[in-house]
Amino acid sequence: MTAVSNDHTQRLQQAVARALMAKTPLKITGGGSKAFYGREASGEPLCIDGHRGIVNYHPSELVVTARAGMLLTELEQTLAEQGQMLAFEPPHFGEKATLGGAIACGFSGPRRPFAGSARDFVLGCKIINGKAEVLSFGGEVFKNVAGFDVSRLMVGALGTLGVLLEISLKVLPRPDAEWTCRFELPIADALAKMTTLASGPLPVSGLSYDGRELHVRLSGAEKAVKTAATRIGGDAGAADSAYWQELNEHQLDFFQVEMNVWRLSLPPATKPLALAGDWVYDWGGGLRWLKTAEPAEAVFAAAEQAGAHALLFKRQNRSGEVFHPLTGRLKQLNQHIKQAFDPYGLFNPQRIYQDW
Repeated sequence: MTAVSNDHTQRLQQAVARALMAKTPLKITGGGSKAFYGREASGEPLCIDGHRGIVNYHPSELVVTARAGMLLTELEQTLAEQGQMLAFEPPHFGEKATLGGAIACGFSGPRRPFAGSARDFVLGCKIINGKAEVLSFGGEVFKNVAGFDVSRLMVGALGTLGVLLEISLKVLPRPDAEWTCRFELPIADALAKMTTLASGPLPVSGLSYDGRELHVRLSGAEKAVKTAATRIGGDAGAADSAYWQELNEHQLDFFQVEMNVWRLSLPPATKPLALAGDWVYDWGGGLRWLKTAEPAEAVFAAAEQAGAHALLFKRQNRSGEVFHPLTGRLKQLNQHIKQAFDPYGLFNPQRIYQDW
């Protein structure tokens, strides 16, 4: 299936070429739904939201290639008509969310530990680099990847390595049925139960703890889902899908406050961290949201001690460090990658780190 739509590659390439000649930084923008994420980027706006449409879609091969400015809602609707979905369940955070923004931010929803992350589903991409060159990486099949998979570097890079033009993704069939079981448990018991369920043979597609209740989502064939729900017990209801939507889109009451919200990624079985505040657990304990007034230094230090990665996801003040500081060889590697793709520092300067 091929869809005809707006290809603005030439316009975008010319804009990057002009910026390169003038050494003018560019602030890449799309639908703006995730503008809150990361540091405040500087530069002349380069809007990609008009660069839309599906380039290729092969439902029988579970592969889609779409332009970066395509609305997530439009892409997901097209997939749903074929009984398919983006299995990494990207949050939108707004009606104007684009595919490029989802990939640039690298967000994945509650299904991530069981189906894979956004990075796992990227097969290839087309970008404009910091030399105003249009480059293509990967393709539309997994076997096309040889050596280092450059296309996946774009996932989570926040546009600092190049302007995303097209992304090829693996898609999956939508499950026939979904069911959510709930258990009222203290945190220690919830963590233990999530670990057990995540390592078992059940069709689990979501494990979240909101501080009071453990939510277990089951997805798959209707018979398998009902059998699994009966087996694990708890309060069950097919209508509880609203919880997962509200969790993924940060519509739970937990997120509706004027406080700093931290995102911590760590081994799922890690004991609760000694940080004051309220917590919501996702990914079976591997992703933890912390609402706190603790200073950034304390959160970064606690995360470091626990072998975790912390970032200030939503904050009242956008100055200061947002992402976990890089050190040593890891910092050098990131700097070398930045230098290779954007040697003149054109794209989204300071979006990730103050000196990047």
